[in-house]
Amino acid sequence: MASDFWLIVGLGNPGKKYEGTRHNMGFMTADLLAERWSVAFSDHKGLAMLGKGAMNLEGRTVKFFLAKPLTYMNDSGNAVASISAYYQIEPDHIVVIHDDMDLEFGRIKVKAGGSAGGHNGIKSIDRSLGTPKYARVRMGVGHAKRGPNAHDNTVNWVLGGFGPDQRKQLPEFLADGADAAEDIVFKGLAKTQEMFNGR
Repeated sequence: MASDFWLIVGLGNPGKKYEGTRHNMGFMTADLLAERWSVAFSDHKGLAMLGKGAMNLEGRTVKFFLAKPLTYMNDSGNAVASISAYYQIEPDHIVVIHDDMDLEFGRIKVKAGGSAGGHNGIKSIDRSLGTPKYARVRMGVGHAKRGPNAHDNTVNWVLGGFGPDQRKQLPEFLADGADAAEDIVFKGLAKTQEMFNGR
């Protein structure tokens, strides 16, 4: 029996040294959602920080779990699969929030299915769930310099912090990401795509 809970997952890496980095956009957005809906996190099997809450929007209440995997980005799927199996949450009730280098900073795109676009967290979740058909909130962080050290540049870029200008815009950007996750739950994917993908 599938649960009527939703699972919203913010991707990132645990630990002080990753706090506030581009790769932790998902964690930061999850923290904002936790604040909005008074969700307290506790440990789920050492795989994730997990909290439970209820969102009340547009006269409806939806129960949801909010997760921040502790597995490091490349094994995010282990955490997501464990929680979804334990609470019987189907992929069509899962929303994953993650950083995306193919979008410039401040842009958000919403999608379900399709390619992982080189994002190791998404590849891991696709593998563990056995399907890419869950919703994704892609938070643009812009791209590293191309060139001879492209791979190292990319790693340093996603694990790097934001410049002063971007830091100023960050609160609003995170709020948009949190809104996008809520809209998927309450308005469905197609409507949310209309609202965000054309921006």
